[in-house]
Amino acid sequence: MSVKELRQKSAADLQKELLGLRREQFNLRMARATGQTAKPDQFGKVRRSIARLKTVMGEQLRAGKGAAPQAAAAPSEPKAVKAKAKAAPKAKVAKAPANAKAPAKAAKSKSA
Repeated sequence: MSVKELRQKSAADLQKELLGLRREQFNLRMARATGQTAKPDQFGKVRRSIARLKTVMGEQLRAGKGAAPQAAAAPSEPKAVKAKAKAAPKAKVAKAPANAKAPAKAAKSKSA
C-alpha cells in the first residue's frame, strides 16, 4: 500500500492495518521456525510496511488528526479497578527464625 493511500485513511483504519501486518509478520516467523517458509523476501516487505504505517500514524498524531496508537489498541481499566488492585495487601508468609532448630525426629533404638 502506498503512502498516499495510507494518509487518506482514518486512525482506526490504520490500527486495523497495523494489526493485520503484525499478524502476517508473526505467521511468517512461525512458518520460518517450522521450516515451511516459501517466500523469504516477505520478511523485509512486511517489516517495511509496518515502518511506513507507523510513520504515517506518527504524522497524523503530531498533526492532531489521530488517536494515540496504544490508546486505540487496548481499552484501559477503570480507575476504581486499578486502585482496588493496588490497595489489596499481599499475604505474608510466617517464616521460622534462622537460628531455630528443626523438630527432632523420633530416635530409633537398636535394642534387640
